[in-house]
Formats: sequence, C-alpha cells, structure tokens
Amino acid sequence: MTTMTEASVREFKMPDVGEGLTEAEILKWYVQPGDTVTDGQVVCEVETAKAAVELPIPYDGVVRALHFPEGTTVDVGTPIIAVDVTGGTAAEAPVQQPQPAAEEAEPKPEGRQPVLVGYGVSTSATKRRPRKGPEVSVPAPAQAIQAELNGHPPVAEKPRPLAKPPVRKLAKDLGVDLATVTPSGPDGIITREDVHAAAAPRPAEQPVPAAAAPAAPVTPAPAASYDGARETRIPVKGVRKATAAAMVGSAFTAPHVTEFVTVDVTRTMKLVEELKQDKEMQGLRVNPLLLIAKALLVAIKRNPEINASWDEANQEIVQKHYVNLGIAAATPRGLIVPNIKDAHEKTLPQLAAALGELVTTAREGKTSPAAMQGGTVTITNVGVFGVDTGTPILNPGESAILAVGAIKLQPWVHKGKVKPRQVTTLALSFDHRLVDGELGSKVLADVAAILEQPKRLITWA
Repeated sequence: MTTMTEASVREFKMPDVGEGLTEAEILKWYVQPGDTVTDGQVVCEVETAKAAVELPIPYDGVVRALHFPEGTTVDVGTPIIAVDVTGGTAAEAPVQQPQPAAEEAEPKPEGRQPVLVGYGVSTSATKRRPRKGPEVSVPAPAQAIQAELNGHPPVAEKPRPLAKPPVRKLAKDLGVDLATVTPSGPDGIITREDVHAAAAPRPAEQPVPAAAAPAAPVTPAPAASYDGARETRIPVKGVRKATAAAMVGSAFTAPHVTEFVTVDVTRTMKLVEELKQDKEMQGLRVNPLLLIAKALLVAIKRNPEINASWDEANQEIVQKHYVNLGIAAATPRGLIVPNIKDAHEKTLPQLAAALGELVTTAREGKTSPAAMQGGTVTITNVGVFGVDTGTPILNPGESAILAVGAIKLQPWVHKGKVKPRQVTTLALSFDHRLVDGELGSKVLADVAAILEQPKRLITWA
C-alpha cells in the first residue's frame, strides 16, 4: 500500500460563497472516501443564509476523508474534505467516516464549536443527523457467491436517479423518493414538475359496488393526521433564519410608516392584454406586475429622494442614483428577494425579460447570493394569494417597499355611474427617518395615477 505523507493531502476549506457569510450547511455530498476527483468537479452542495450553492474541488486526487456529515453547519474557513493529490488509486486511499460528534472534530480557534443553525452552542456533544457509514469493501464475486450460498440471488444495484441539486432538495422537503419518480426532462433528468406531480395526492380508486351488498355507513374522515403528535418543531436555519434576523432588525431599527390607496386598474389590465399581442413582447412574461414595476420606476424618477438609505454610523442619508428593483419571491427554501440590477435603465421589453428570468431562477432554486444583494426598493405581490394588501416590512438598507394586493372586479363609480371595474389596493411602507409623509404620499399617488391612466407612462417616463 502506498504511504501518504501529510504534504500529499490537501484540505479543502469551506469558502465564503457570498459577501460576509460566516457559515454554511452541508446539504449533500456527491463523493465518498476513496472516490477519484478532478479539478472543477462538484463534490458537495451547501446552503448559506442566501442560497444553495454547489462547491467544486480545485485539484485532482483521491478523497481521503469527509470531515463533516450532511446536515452539519460549518464555519467558513474550516476544512471539510481531505484529498490525496499524489495520484494514488482509489483502493490505496484509506476510507474514513465523517466525524459523528463535536469532540472528534478538529479543535476550532477561540473555543468555537460546530453547531446546528438555530440551536446555539451546546455544552454537550453536538448531535449529528444519523448517516449510514460506508460498508466494508467486499469483491463483487464474493458477494454473489455468498448470496448464492444463503439462497438469495444477487440483486443488481439500481442507478442513481438523474436530478439537479435543487430538485433533489425539493424532493427531500416533500418526502418524495426520486427512485419512484418518472422523469420527463431531457436524457432522463427529473424536473421540479415531476417531483410536484409525484407529491400530489392521487385519487383513490372507487370500488365497484356489489348489487346485493347493503350500503355501508359513511364515516367522515379526519381533516388531517399528525400521528398523535401535538407539536412539530422545525429548526430555523438557512434562508428562513436570515430572513427572520433581517426582518427583526429592520422592524426595530427603521420607524415604519405605511400608506394605502385603492385604485381602478381597468385600463392597466386592458393594456396588459394588448401588450401580450405586441410583436416586441412575444415570448416575454407580460402581466400586471410588469406594469406596476414600471409605474414604480417612473414614480421614483419623479421623486428620486425616496431611493435612498440611512447610514447610522456616519449619520448620513445615502442617495442612490440607480434602482436595483427587488421582487419578493416565495420559494421552497423560504422567502427571498432577488433584485433587477439597474432596472431604471431598462425598456419595457427588457424589464419583462429580467422579471421572467428572475422568477424562473428563483423557482428553480438557482438564485445566486449576488442577485439578492444591493437592492434599493422592493415590490411584494401579496395579491397572488388573494390578499387585498398588507403592511410590508422594509428590507434592511432600503427606504421603501410597495405591496400589491389582489386585483378584483368590484363596483366602482366611473364617469358618474356605478360600474364593475378592476380594482386593487396598494400599500407603501417607508423609513420615516428619511422619507416624510409628503414624499411617501407623492410616490404612492404617482404609482396609482399611472395604473389608473397607463398613458402617463409615455408622458412621465
């Protein structure tokens, strides 16, 4: 057996995959001790407070050890995998299991302990999620002979289903076994739609009633079953933990003020239908949110003071001469707010393309940390849930957020007569330290005026 020196082993450390992140949770290992890896090969998927990211290894070699099991939160800069770079074969690399407890891990500086996100530091051994360790290596012929002697024919190992990491994460969250999912993607790849279809409840088969059988009494089924449990505890980690911390910090730092306006958007809805037939908008996502986003951008252009932030350390108001428009998106990993960079410079077709890409990327779980940084103003569309409106909380570092309510057909006084019109309610929350009532009211009134008379997009833009 080849002897490996410490110099031949490279330790790959948990990198900072975002700006200022201090930890990440290991979601999935794609390699095991003894596997051969090449420069650029993805070895694991990790989840930060902002996104799920795949980590490639930066050198060639054979995996010697995985230092942490899946489900462990690891500090940035901590070694997570050891690779022998001498070029030895997989058989020569000793197989090591991930360290199951905190006392077996390498000591961390300043007495820090690896902990699960949301639980804090424990004085006892850190609990790890159970993981099936590698089995003792037995030659395939010997396994087959042993199976024959025991009266059990050897069973061929099933190939691993093909699916991207976000899809695997979705299947895990929904409790779907990928081996039971029928793929519809190219080359037999399982898509998100396949997982959702597998998770959907299937209608029960109706039994054929016997002609002479008496009708059985109907017993109502319970609304839900919790297996006798009265509570379910869910660890707070990843995106949800970061969102909670940000919202608490924002709510108790910036004095929030929220104003409301109800507006007739019938003409805007008609314009949406017209734009769907426009040649320049073919293949693009055209919906009311597109025109609402454009209306907000125009309102900011007319009232640029609202596009700012409060610098507490320097006691300054930072005026932004660009608009990175955030769009709140609900995903399986929680609420995220990616933003469209320099949205103020985009034409309507360009804005539609950017919105479509943003929504698609968020739903697929591919939003990068950079896409969620540097936002200046945000839109949250609570109307998609049938909600009239709400009082949104500001994203940290921003001065305003616009909530869009459901668009409903309601009786409305139009040209002196009560008629059915498409109506919605808008809510604008702003930081009262730098946005007073007059400025906030002007911005909200401008957005409402544009949605009521979309032709103002031409005269005011």
